[in-house]
Amino acid sequence: MKLIICEKPSVAKSVSSALGVKSRADGFYEGNGLLVSWCVGHLVSPMDAAGYDPAYKKWNYDDLPILPEPFRYVLAPGKEDAFENLRALMGRPDVDTVVNACDAGREGELIFRLVYEMAGCTKPILRLWISSMEDAAIREGFRNLRPGADYDALYQSALCRQKADWLVGINATRLFSVLYHRTLNVGRVQTPTLAMLADRDWKITSFKKEKYHHVRLTVGGAEAVSEKIVSPEDAQAVQAACAGNTAVCTSATREQKKEQPPKLYDLTTLQREANRMFGYTAKQTLDYAQSLYEKKLLTYPRTDSRHLTSDMAETAFGILHLAAKVPPFDGCAGFFPDVAALISDKDVSDHHAIIPTMEMEKADVGALPVGERNLFLLVCCKMLCAAAEPHVYETVTAVFDCGGHSFTAKGKHVVSGGWREIDRIFRSFLKEKPADGDGGDSLPDFKEGQTFEGVEAAVTEHFTSPPKPYTEDTLLSAMENAGKEDKVNCPTGAREGGLGHIPDEAERKGLGTPATRAAIIEKLVAAGFVERKGKNLIPTKAGINLVTVLPEPLTSPMLTAEWEQKLTEVAKGTADPAGFLDGIRDMVRELVQTYSHISEEGQKLFAPEKEVIGTCPRCGRPVYEGKKNFSCSDRSCGFVLWKNDRFWTSRRKELTKKMAADFLKKGRTNVKGMWSEKKGAAYDAAVILDDTGGKYINFKLEFPKRKDGGNGR
Repeated sequence: MKLIICEKPSVAKSVSSALGVKSRADGFYEGNGLLVSWCVGHLVSPMDAAGYDPAYKKWNYDDLPILPEPFRYVLAPGKEDAFENLRALMGRPDVDTVVNACDAGREGELIFRLVYEMAGCTKPILRLWISSMEDAAIREGFRNLRPGADYDALYQSALCRQKADWLVGINATRLFSVLYHRTLNVGRVQTPTLAMLADRDWKITSFKKEKYHHVRLTVGGAEAVSEKIVSPEDAQAVQAACAGNTAVCTSATREQKKEQPPKLYDLTTLQREANRMFGYTAKQTLDYAQSLYEKKLLTYPRTDSRHLTSDMAETAFGILHLAAKVPPFDGCAGFFPDVAALISDKDVSDHHAIIPTMEMEKADVGALPVGERNLFLLVCCKMLCAAAEPHVYETVTAVFDCGGHSFTAKGKHVVSGGWREIDRIFRSFLKEKPADGDGGDSLPDFKEGQTFEGVEAAVTEHFTSPPKPYTEDTLLSAMENAGKEDKVNCPTGAREGGLGHIPDEAERKGLGTPATRAAIIEKLVAAGFVERKGKNLIPTKAGINLVTVLPEPLTSPMLTAEWEQKLTEVAKGTADPAGFLDGIRDMVRELVQTYSHISEEGQKLFAPEKEVIGTCPRCGRPVYEGKKNFSCSDRSCGFVLWKNDRFWTSRRKELTKKMAADFLKKGRTNVKGMWSEKKGAAYDAAVILDDTGGKYINFKLEFPKRKDGGNGR
C-alpha cells in the first residue's frame, strides 16, 4: 500500500478525490489501495540556538559564532499531533511505499524530507510532481511517479538554504543586537533587499532638481518641440527668433513597427502587474494565486517560467478558447490564437508558466472573491494576449527649421491592434486607463519642403525629476534582476535601480526566489524597517540606520544573488552543498572577528526618539517623557514630574502626558475623579503646579467656586 503525504489538508482532499480514495478516517483518507494524509506546512524546524546549549538563551558576544554541526531539528510547536499521525501511518506494516505529494518545489521537498527523516522512516520514496490540481493532472502525475532519489539534489539545495538562513540570521542578529543594544533582525536575503530600498531613498533625498525649458511651435495644427534649453534667456531668445516667423519641414519620416505579444506569467511578473493594476501586495497576490490553484482554476503559481512545454499544445488551445468566452474577453472578435508562441521546452525548468485550467468551463468566475476574480481574469488576459497577433503601428517624425533652430513633432497611429486590443478591452472593463503604447497622437500628413507662415512660439518650464520610490512592482523587479550583469549595452532609460536591461535568455540569479520574495518584503515591514505609504515602500529611519552599520557581505545584493545562484546549482547537482555552507560559515566567523565593539556615537543610532511634550519652566529646555517621569533634557536642571508621585497615587491617579503638557504650558490641569481617603468619595479639582526650584515639585488643589442661591450669589 502507498501512503501519499500532501502539504495541506485541502490538497489531500483534492488528491483523494482524483484517485478515488473516498473513506475518511482521523487524519487520513483510505481506499483504492491508498492512504492519503497531510502535513500542516512545516512540521519540523531547525532547533533554536538555546537547544544546543542553555547558555545561548542569553545573547552574549563571547558565545559567537554559533555553528552547530550537525544541525538538529525539533517539532514545530502545536503540530505534534499532525506529526505523530504521519509517523504512525509511515510505520504501518501494510505501507510499503511513501509518496511525496507536497508542493512541487524546493520548500515542498524540504517539508516532506524532514518529516520522513524525523519519523525514522526508511521505506522507498516516490515523488508526485504536478503543476495543476485538476483531477486529470493528478491522475496523470500518479501514473508517472518518479523515484524520490531523483530529487535528492533539490532537497540538498533546500537544506542549504535553510541552514544558511539560520547561520546568518542567528549570528548576525545576535552580533549586531548585542553591539547596538537593540534587537536588529538581520537576514541573508532581507537585509540586501533593505539595502536597495535605502539606496533608492538616499538618491531621492539627495536629488537636486534642475530647471530646463522647451520652446514649442504650433505648426499646421501640430506641436513641434525644441531640445532641452537650460538657460531661460536662451529659451526666450529662441522664442523671439521664431514667433511670427516661417517654419520649414526639413524631413518627414514614417516607420512601421511591430510590438510582439508578451510572454505568459511567472509568479514575479504576476505579482508585479497585480501590484500595478490592483495595488495588491506580493503576498496578497501569492495567496490569491494559491487559493485559485487549490480550487483547480490556476496552475501551480510558484514558478519562474513564462512558457509552456510542447506536450501542452492541445490543452493550451482548449484553454485559450474557453478564456475567450469569459467576459469581458467574449468581446474579442476574430481571435485566432497562435499556440506555438507560448511553447519553449528549453525555457521550462520545474514548472511551466501560470495559466488558467480547463476547470474554468465549470466555474462561476463572477462568484469568486473579488481578489481572486481579478487575478484569474488577469491571468486569462495575459494568456490571450500572449497567443494573439503582434501590435502593429506606424510612427511619424517631422523635423522643422525655424529661425535657425530645429523642432521635432512626433506621432503614431495604430495599423493593427493585435494583442493590445485584448489588453485594452480588459483595462476598459476594469475602468483602467490605457497602457503605455496603446495610443498616440496622430500627425497631419507633413511633407518635406512644406512651409508654415507666422508660427506661434511659446516657452514652457520644466524640472528634472528624482528617482521614484520603490513599489512592490519595481522592488520585485530589482530583486529578480539583482546579480545580473550591470555593464550591458542597453538603451537609454532601460535601467531600473542601477540594474541594466537584461536579455530574457540571461542566467537568472536574483534575491530570493519567486516563492519567497513576498515573505521577505512582509518581514521587513513587520520588523519596522520598511513602511507602506500607498503603493510605495519606504525604509524607516531604523531600516536606513541598520543598512548603514552593517558590513557589505550582509547588504550586497550582488553577493546574495551569487548565493542564490549557487543554491540553484546545488539543486541541479552541479555544485557541492558542503562547499556552499563552508563559505557561509567562513563569512560568519569573519563577521564576529571583525565587529567586536561599536563606537559610542554608533550606539546612539538606534536610541529611541524622545517626544518633546513641552518646555521646562526652569530653564526653557525641552521636556521629554520617560518610562517613569517627565524630565528636563538638561540633567543639571533637575526639573522632573514623577508619574507615580505620592500626590497622585494617594488619589488613585497617575500623571498622564496630557496632564504634564498642561502643567508645562499653563501651570495647571483639570482632573476628574480623584479619590479622597478621608471622605471615601471621588471629587474633581484643578491641580496647580507649585515649583519652588527645589528637588521635589509640589502641587496645590483648587476647587470650583460654589454657586449660592438662585441669583448666582
